Amino acid sequence: MNQPGAPGERPEASGPRYPYPQQPHQPGFPYPQWQPPVPPKKTSPAAVVLIIGSVVVVILMALAFLAWGYPGFLREPDAKGAIGTAQPTSASPATALSSAPAEVPSGGRAPMPKRPKPLADPVTCAFTPDPTSPAPKKVVPPPDGPVSSSGTVSVRLTTSAGDIGLTLDRALAPCTVVNFLSLAEQGFYDGTSCHRLSVTAGLQMLQCGDPIGDGTGGPGYTIRDEVFPELTYGRGVLAMAKTSQPDSGGSQFFVVFGDVQVSPEYTVFGSIDDAGLGVLDNVARGGIDPSKPGMGDGSGPPKIPVTFTHVTTP
Repeated sequence: MNQPGAPGERPEASGPRYPYPQQPHQPGFPYPQWQPPVPPKKTSPAAVVLIIGSVVVVILMALAFLAWGYPGFLREPDAKGAIGTAQPTSASPATALSSAPAEVPSGGRAPMPKRPKPLADPVTCAFTPDPTSPAPKKVVPPPDGPVSSSGTVSVRLTTSAGDIGLTLDRALAPCTVVNFLSLAEQGFYDGTSCHRLSVTAGLQMLQCGDPIGDGTGGPGYTIRDEVFPELTYGRGVLAMAKTSQPDSGGSQFFVVFGDVQVSPEYTVFGSIDDAGLGVLDNVARGGIDPSKPGMGDGSGPPKIPVTFTHVTTP
C-alpha cells in the first residue's frame, strides 16, 4: 500500500474534487440560487396605439411647419387683421405671388370717420422710447405735452410713382398728426419705400414708413393709439400701422385705395386727395412684385416701386 504522500498519489484521491479549494460556508452570505430567465413583457395594445398616435402627431406638426411656417403666435395675423409693424416670419415663396394686374376699385371715396364726441382742446401727448424697435434713422421724438386738437394740415408726399396729397386731421388724432409732421420735418421718410401692397378683398392698402423696408423698422419710440369704436377704413383713409399690442405705433402708416375690413384699432389721422388715389390705383393695378419675398398672406412689395423723395409740410 502506498503511503500518503508517496509519489504518484494526490491527497484526498478518494474524496470529492473541486476546481478550486473549497471555502468554508460563511453565515449571511449564502450562495446565489439559480433563477430562470424572465421573458420580456409584452406591450399592451393601448400602449402601441399611444406610441403610433404620438409619432403621427409629430409628423403632422413637422409637415405643417414646412407648409405654413412658424406657429400662429409668431406669424402675421390673417388678412383681415394684418396691418402690423412686426417682421413677417412666414414669408411665402415669390412664386406664390401673382404679377397679374389687380382688380381694384376706383372713382369715389368713402366718408371719413368722425368722432362721436370731440376731444378736449388741447390734449396731452406722450412719446415712449422703444429700445426694441430698429431705428436706423435717428430722430428726436416730439416733446411730451399739450397739443391742439382742432384744424387740418396739408402734406404732400413726393414719390417715384407720383405725388400723393394728404390732409392731416387733428380732430381725429392730434398726437399722431404731431408725430407725423415731426418725422417728416426731420427727413425721416426721405428715401424710404412702401414695402407692402395688398390687393386682397378686405385688405386693399399700401403700407409705408419703414426705414428698414421689411416691416420691422420704426423711429425708436412709440405713440399712443387714438381710436374709437366707430372707426372705419374705406377708400381715401390714412391710418397708422402697429403691432398686435396697443400703443405700439411709430412711423409706419397705410393708405387705403379700396376696401379694408379690420377692427377699429388703427388710428385714422387723415385723408388722401384724388390725385393721390389715382397714383395708388396705378400702383395697385401693377400688382405685387413676384421676384421679392411676400408677407405670407398674399401681400408683398409693389411691382411699381413707391419711394419717397421728399415730404413737404407747411
